[in-house]
Amino acid sequence: MQFTAKDIAFMLNGTVEGDPLAVVNHLAKIEEGATGSLSFLANPKYEQYIYTTNASVVIVNNSLQLTAPVKTTLIRVENAYTSFSLLLEQYNTIKLNKTGVEEPNFIHESAKIGAQPYIGAFTYISQDAVIGDNCKIYPGCYIADNVKLGNNVTLFPGVKIYFDCVIGNNVVIHSGAIIGSDGFGFAPNADGSYKKVAQIGNVIIEDDVEVGANTTIDRATMGSTVIRKGVKLDNLIQIAHNVEIGQNTVIAAQTGISGSTKVAENVILGGQVGIVGHITIAKGTQVQAQSGISRSITEEDKKWGGTPALPYNNNMRSNIVVSRLPDLEKRVNELEKIIKELRKSVD
Repeated sequence: MQFTAKDIAFMLNGTVEGDPLAVVNHLAKIEEGATGSLSFLANPKYEQYIYTTNASVVIVNNSLQLTAPVKTTLIRVENAYTSFSLLLEQYNTIKLNKTGVEEPNFIHESAKIGAQPYIGAFTYISQDAVIGDNCKIYPGCYIADNVKLGNNVTLFPGVKIYFDCVIGNNVVIHSGAIIGSDGFGFAPNADGSYKKVAQIGNVIIEDDVEVGANTTIDRATMGSTVIRKGVKLDNLIQIAHNVEIGQNTVIAAQTGISGSTKVAENVILGGQVGIVGHITIAKGTQVQAQSGISRSITEEDKKWGGTPALPYNNNMRSNIVVSRLPDLEKRVNELEKIIKELRKSVD
């Protein structure tokens, strides 16, 4: 794909400063720019590179004041970062704009496929599955019986969706994610062994959700594991059976949420957070990375950290105290020696 500076300026409602016919065919960071690349400058810390970059075109803020000549063609816009983000989105849309049905694959005769699909090779779509319009299903995906995908769903290579699960509109699920695997349910027997409890529920993922690579969302024992609208899940997350994740919640990598826990809307969970089962997390909660939540959080819009988690400021104070323990131990030992000496003198 090739664009001229003039084309890009038109898309961004910007103005060209330099050669309007300068051609670009790929994107690059400003410090790594080469001939034919398009970059941007928004952070003042990188301003030095505007004078040395070999990028053919650079998007800059209208407010940028040059202190020396530049080799590159500039496109001046109101907000360079926002404009470049828009270009990235458009570039990604074009890059991923696949259509058609590749062979070989298996699509059951009872499955319903919407308009303008992309179905990659080695995909398996089982009986009574329903695929909405403009869905993109990359190679190697598995869609089980009675699964329903909304419109504009993207499944990247190797996604597996078990039976009866429901996926909303505009959902993106990245490679290796598994939706609807069995919840971890086993009943202890008298002899110490365990009997599996059948997991007959499903997973419901609402609109505008993104699920990261190799994340697993278990089906409910009964009822549904629910991921509400606008949730963003990073890679390598484990969400157990019957969990509910509230609207617009964001969860970072390697977090694990145990069964039947209810996470409210607009929660932020850092990486490697562990949450026990059968508790609730209040709206607007923010949890520091590597924290452990062992009881319900009922106060809204509070920050927490540590294991077991404490209010964030209390956890920070505790960390300071812990860091001073070696010095405190030394002082206690010195005091014990002084006390011994005093006792000897008294005796």
